[in-house]
Amino acid sequence: MYQVLISRSAEKQLKKMTPQVQRKVAAVIMSLEIEPRPYGSKKLTGTVSSYRVRVGDYRVIYDIYECEIVVSVLKIGHRRDVYR
Repeated sequence: MYQVLISRSAEKQLKKMTPQVQRKVAAVIMSLEIEPRPYGSKKLTGTVSSYRVRVGDYRVIYDIYECEIVVSVLKIGHRRDVYR
């Protein structure tokens, strides 16, 4: 199993969401513990270890560190804003 670390900025972004969306996003983040590359996840181009997973209109951007068995959540946000 992987250890999931959530950045402070990602936590703040999660708290700004509605409770219903928070539950969905939190469930996806916790599932990264078991499977860091779930069905539907995409590797971001131009990066070494960054991936994104879709949760409705929201995206979770994260890095996978295989040698440390860690998934680090970097950003959470609406699809129109998260890549900026």
